[in-house]
Amino acid sequence: MNFTKAVNVAALGLAVLTSVGTVQAKNKKNPNFLFITCEDISPYLNCYGDSTAKTPNLDKLAKESLVYDNAFATVGVCAPSRSSIITGMYPVSIGTHHMRTGKDVTGWGYRRGYEYKPIMIDQEGNEFGHYAVVTPPEVRCFTVFLRQNGYFCTNSSKTDYQFKAPISAWDENGRKAHFKNRTKNQPFFSVFNIGITHESQIWMKAKDSLRVNPQIVPLHSYWPDTDTVRLDMARNYSNIELLDFQVGELLDDLKASGQLENTFVFFFSDHGGPLPRGKRAIYDSGLRTPFMIRFPKGTNKGRTDRLISYVDIAPTVLSLANIEIPAYIQGKAFLGEQEREEREYIFGSADRFDECYDRVRCVRNKNYMLVRNFNTEQSRYLEVNYRKQIPMMNNMLRLRDEGKLNTTQMIWFENTKPDIEFYDVNADPEQVNNIAGLAEHKDKVDEMLNVLTSWQEGVKDKGEIPEAEMIKSQWPNFVQPQTEMPQIKKEAGSFYAEVSTKGADIVYRYSESNKITKKLDHWHIYNGSIEKKKGMFLHVRATRIGYLDSDILVVKM
Repeated sequence: MNFTKAVNVAALGLAVLTSVGTVQAKNKKNPNFLFITCEDISPYLNCYGDSTAKTPNLDKLAKESLVYDNAFATVGVCAPSRSSIITGMYPVSIGTHHMRTGKDVTGWGYRRGYEYKPIMIDQEGNEFGHYAVVTPPEVRCFTVFLRQNGYFCTNSSKTDYQFKAPISAWDENGRKAHFKNRTKNQPFFSVFNIGITHESQIWMKAKDSLRVNPQIVPLHSYWPDTDTVRLDMARNYSNIELLDFQVGELLDDLKASGQLENTFVFFFSDHGGPLPRGKRAIYDSGLRTPFMIRFPKGTNKGRTDRLISYVDIAPTVLSLANIEIPAYIQGKAFLGEQEREEREYIFGSADRFDECYDRVRCVRNKNYMLVRNFNTEQSRYLEVNYRKQIPMMNNMLRLRDEGKLNTTQMIWFENTKPDIEFYDVNADPEQVNNIAGLAEHKDKVDEMLNVLTSWQEGVKDKGEIPEAEMIKSQWPNFVQPQTEMPQIKKEAGSFYAEVSTKGADIVYRYSESNKITKKLDHWHIYNGSIEKKKGMFLHVRATRIGYLDSDILVVKM
């Protein structure tokens, strides 16, 4: 095989990288991208009409940004939601819909040498263990395409994609990752994740002083008004104030670097929450998030009610970076030269949450939400042990058992649930008044149910597949597959690479030694050829989502 041509045909996925990754528009200055992401907050911010928490930095950012009033995660929990952000794909389409499959980045289920141990039971009683999802071969982390086009991509520091981030995804991935480490004038895409608002901080900071008075916090109608509930909500707002401080530090850092006016700054949460009937919920309380973008030089300020889904983030960044969006991506760019028509609907899903199974799907437009429950014999409330560390969760359970919750508060705890729920989201923003049975809404219910069903068929929703069966199809005999070692050929002073594993990327780095060590520079992404550096050793390996990385091939240059 001619290795020069092999760049365009090897493993199919490499062809996507080469053909898509080289169409960047010429004579245009590449913009930078800074993602400031946080965890587990609904739009509890002043720019969304809630002034409970004092957030001067986010207020200032919002005034300089385009603020989105209808931004929705695909799932109301972190790992499945983050998989849709990094791939531009619906979790139910690529098998990342169950929370959780393995530990983030370095723990069980993802690392080479892990021994697969069945420790859980799926929907049909089959045993399975922790695993890394093997996505379809064409699917990439969208940062791969940015790197192919010269971007320096960093992530600090959470990934949590339901698979270990492949080496090809990031130039730097860890707590010290920073756009400042790029070469001079190199465009960057950098993610900084702030964890102070995560659900766990409700109980972990329970003894810290509060920044917000519990007596002034607004409460949802589906919560009882108790001291415990007020304390937890006040803790949530207090954590948002701490979040605001960290946002300010990152923005000051960007401004000091001289790159603010050439950078798209995105701010958003990974999903809603973090309190009961928020996080993990299929309603606005779990899916609707704060979302704003500051454009270079502060242009395009204002508000928009445009519907956007988190599958739209990846194609939008590629569009703004003038990189052709791969055809497989399910999201729709909402900005840039490849902007698509405004979507009419967003879609959400809920499946396994830790040890508890459910299967729920929803479709929403600007006026209505339809929810379809597949497991109608069980409650909307799931006995997720992790959530029981929140004081108000136990408070609510006690009040439930004592018969002290009102009708609205008991909806979540009912023993069964209807096949179809239907809500007027403007008249009923909390989605507590199910109007699916009213005759005047029948036509709309039927219409939106058809839309939801068509979407499930179109994305090939994997929700009905027993989890153990799905794993076995990705990990034959429950053994994690490994990427084949790449092959190298020298030709005309350059090195060319190919790999036989379908869907794999190739990465490389230079060393003065033939010894394998973690102290070497980060891995470069292969983009058609490798420059020869006389006297150096070339280290090459292949990587694919969900697979073990290949062994390292060492070549004397």
